[in-house]
Amino acid sequence: MPNTTILEEKKTSRGDGDIPRGAYIHIPFCRRRCYYCDFPISVTGDGRNGTNFNAIAEYTDILCQEIEITPKDRYKLETLFFGGGTPSLLSVPQLEQILVTLERCFGIDSHAEISMEVDPGTFTQSQVQGYRDLGVNRFSLGVQAFQDELLQRCGRSHRVQDIFTAIDLLRQIEADNISLDLISGLPEQTLPQWQFSLNSACDLSPEHLSCYDLVLEPVTAFGKQFQPGESPLPSDEHTAQMYRMAQETLTQNGLEHYEISNYGKAGFQCRHNRLYWENRSYYGFGMGAASYTQNRRFTRPRTRKDYYTWVQKGAKIESPELSERDRLLETLMLGLRLADGIQLEQFNPDIARAIAAAIEPYYQKGWLVCLNSQNEPLSVSHYLASSHCGKLRLSDPEGFLFSNTILTAFFEQFDDN
Repeated sequence: MPNTTILEEKKTSRGDGDIPRGAYIHIPFCRRRCYYCDFPISVTGDGRNGTNFNAIAEYTDILCQEIEITPKDRYKLETLFFGGGTPSLLSVPQLEQILVTLERCFGIDSHAEISMEVDPGTFTQSQVQGYRDLGVNRFSLGVQAFQDELLQRCGRSHRVQDIFTAIDLLRQIEADNISLDLISGLPEQTLPQWQFSLNSACDLSPEHLSCYDLVLEPVTAFGKQFQPGESPLPSDEHTAQMYRMAQETLTQNGLEHYEISNYGKAGFQCRHNRLYWENRSYYGFGMGAASYTQNRRFTRPRTRKDYYTWVQKGAKIESPELSERDRLLETLMLGLRLADGIQLEQFNPDIARAIAAAIEPYYQKGWLVCLNSQNEPLSVSHYLASSHCGKLRLSDPEGFLFSNTILTAFFEQFDDN
């Protein structure tokens, strides 16, 4: 196995790039559990929210306790992401309580990106106006599909008309950074339905759009009912065609395909999510939230009872440092999700040569692109003869489609065994 001291600038000490500049905050409450969801959530039922459900108020208090006892670093937070769950079940005062705690304990940069996931049918105009007044400047709307029958099939609580109402409410408060989520590969979803959803999303002119392929997790309702590639799920070829349709439709409508599943207008890439793909450090707060700090990854307890107990005992994080091999593979796995790819000069020459050896078959298929420092295409053989500058990226859409195959080759190349 080649020498895996991979990132030349991080051999000896913890640099500024290892200090978290962002935080993910998990709000676990949902009106119901969608049939594809394996996230750590608590089901509230219809009609319950932060103004009338004591469990949300209690969770907000415990969450703030965790924030308060977390060791601080010297940089203000530059990105915040409220995910879930359904963060739009929070009342405005509850969101304010969390933001005030974060500001007091860490500081929030005046130009911070503050994202919040919101679901159609779960908020009013005055509510999202209150969120915006508190500093939320990016709203991520869980649309998923533009067919009532598919929404019902997924166990979603909203219908198509709720999507249009939600967009109207957000535009009325002059929200100028709206992201929509869509899911492909749903049970009984056809290619014309997927094309219609893509067109409908583009007609709403969002600044950002995420397209996720359905993943069958064993513990979910869908995971217990279906097998990948078998009816009523679309075939593998159909889901691949859906991916190509999304790439063509969205790029033709002015959205840049900057990450495997994400598209954005110029200047509207999700800054927080880039922390993950660039393998940079970040805080995680709340039930089931993951964090990456001091070269350690840690996931909090996934139930409210266990999470509350963990916080009350001091919220101690005990996890081993990542090995050099793990850091290498994570850098490759996450970095290649981005259209920018990975900068080759960050790796030492032994690693760079091993990467080149692993990619040769996929370069020949057209799934990978090597670029020199002037962003000009470079063959693998020329790359091997060069000083290993420039970058490596997946082609769009075919390289992105077969990314798992390529990553498997990397894992085999750097297998300690």
